[in-house]
Amino acid sequence: MHTPDLSGETVLALHAHPDDESIFTGLTLRRLADAGARVVLVMATGGDLGGSRLPLQPGEAVTDRRRRELEDAAALLGVSRLVLLGHRDSGLPGGPGTRHPSALAGADPVVLGRTVAELVDAEGAGTVVHDDDAGIYGHPDHRAAHAAGAIACSLTGATGYRMTVDREHLALSAHDRHLVHGAARAAGVGFGRVTAEIAVAVTGTDADLAVKRDAMLAHGSQIDPAAVPDASFAAAYGYEWFLRGERDGVTPAPGVLDALGNAHLLTGAR
Repeated sequence: MHTPDLSGETVLALHAHPDDESIFTGLTLRRLADAGARVVLVMATGGDLGGSRLPLQPGEAVTDRRRRELEDAAALLGVSRLVLLGHRDSGLPGGPGTRHPSALAGADPVVLGRTVAELVDAEGAGTVVHDDDAGIYGHPDHRAAHAAGAIACSLTGATGYRMTVDREHLALSAHDRHLVHGAARAAGVGFGRVTAEIAVAVTGTDADLAVKRDAMLAHGSQIDPAAVPDASFAAAYGYEWFLRGERDGVTPAPGVLDALGNAHLLTGAR
């Protein structure tokens, strides 16, 4: 698989919750780092409402555990800098968490976008990765992250890539094995885009996939290893999908994510 030289490039990836970075962009972030790009990961919330499937230590909060897991995952993915914005997890659409005064869903999108834009400028990032306008599966925090990322791109001129999932591809290959299926059911919403809408699909080698799985499993408070069996992992998580963010109604030219190699989903090329 071709590895471009992206030395001198900086990519800022904005995510809503710890583990989103591994689930939706783990291959992409690792491959960017391997190609020489500086990867800056910005996490909007601490995942407060995610609970923990594992017992917590005495005095340990969910956010403490999730931060440590995030740090471990970020190291595996080659992240150079991790930035925590400190907003509170909003929980599922329509739930009481969305009304908490510190919830990301209630944050002023312009203020949040300016905060992200300041990070983009400080890092000299030419590319911003963030959620699509539907928030992948309608989660209010993902929608907020979309708005902030889009505003940051508009303010800085950075090229935007909007992460999503290809629901047609997952229906054919993953058969309900991607974690987004369960998340969408819990929220009572649809998810993703159809294949024709996808601009960029990133894949990786078996070694890249192994790193992505390890990064996901670093989030042990959230992800049960049984939910991501090695045998079916490539079918569910072997691609990551992006739309190109429009600016002033114009879709920008291909950027650094395209340089990773636009996978041909329908032919199954790896």
